[in-house]
Amino acid sequence: MRSLYFRQLLAGRDFATANAAAAQMVNFCYLIGDRTAGSCLVVDPAWDVEGLLAVAAADGMTVEGALVTHYHPDHVGGDLFGLQIEGLARLQELQGMPVHCNRHEAYGIRVVTELSESDLTLHEAGDVIQIGEARIELVHTPGHTPGSQCFLVDGMLVSGDTLFVGGCGRVDLPGSDPEEMYRTLTQRLAKLPAETILYPGHHYGPSPTSTLAIERRQNYSLQPRSVEEWMGLMNG
Repeated sequence: MRSLYFRQLLAGRDFATANAAAAQMVNFCYLIGDRTAGSCLVVDPAWDVEGLLAVAAADGMTVEGALVTHYHPDHVGGDLFGLQIEGLARLQELQGMPVHCNRHEAYGIRVVTELSESDLTLHEAGDVIQIGEARIELVHTPGHTPGSQCFLVDGMLVSGDTLFVGGCGRVDLPGSDPEEMYRTLTQRLAKLPAETILYPGHHYGPSPTSTLAIERRQNYSLQPRSVEEWMGLMNG
């Protein structure tokens, strides 16, 4: 789509530049929208909300909503082992807007961020959010958390902590489900075309992006051929 606006922003480099913890966590945030309309959504606003809004404003874009991949504090704000991270609550203070999440993730988001039910717009798998001419499909990808979701837009997959370049999200945390993660990786994401470009939630790999074709060949987490083999891999 010619008017598509899409920015991948790295914590500690493109925003939160003075925050050593943000630089260490190497979170990616994203801005997705329509340049012609001048409107966008912010994916996983955390660490430096004003900085993210400033990037959008410098591009002539207005942030009109937030998309949440999952409820962990490094993606939505909150208490991370005693470290207070700003996020959705700060965003709502500055500029109230809809926060789009999978319905299975709503409780976790409210607990971590202390947002109210009225702040959240709940979605099912396959829902589509339209902003200008940009069409964003919500893909429910449970495993890392119950309501983890990815965002599919114009052949690009913003994958949060579901799939990384060279790895996948942890499945040993509260709310994780390793068997669901296996189904997500081998069934839900397997339906997507090989040329889909992967945009992960952290810069853990050798490059900030990849393709599903490359990950299917090289990513260790996509190699097991049975749930038993997968469980063995996850259990070390």
